[in-house]
Amino acid sequence: MKSLKLSNLIIAAFVGLFSILAFDSALTLPTYAIDCSDSSISAEVKTAAGCNTETTLPNVIVNILNAIILVAGIVAVIFIIIGGVNYMTSSGDAGKVAKAKNTILYALIGLVICVLAFAIVNWTIGVLDKA
Repeated sequence: MKSLKLSNLIIAAFVGLFSILAFDSALTLPTYAIDCSDSSISAEVKTAAGCNTETTLPNVIVNILNAIILVAGIVAVIFIIIGGVNYMTSSGDAGKVAKAKNTILYALIGLVICVLAFAIVNWTIGVLDKA
């Protein structure tokens, strides 16, 4: 029962963190070191400074998906740590050892899925941008 409350607290903390990250990156405008409307600055300098970046719906969606994947990856790493601590403190109890091994296994599977999801999302967006 105690570990259930801890996991609910961890999930609630990451949902709150995700909310802050998702809405902050989606609603704020970038800050530049130069004035992007200054016509005396060359186009190359403006591009290097990030003046030519656009906040479009696909970019916002990619940022939100990447934030979700990041939070899921962090949660998976936390569950790997929790499973390791449970494994070390199992005192040889076969039930606790099996539960800890399953926690680590499922967290590793989740982490692999997060890495693959990140790669697929960014590869797909890269292909669609070129088209």
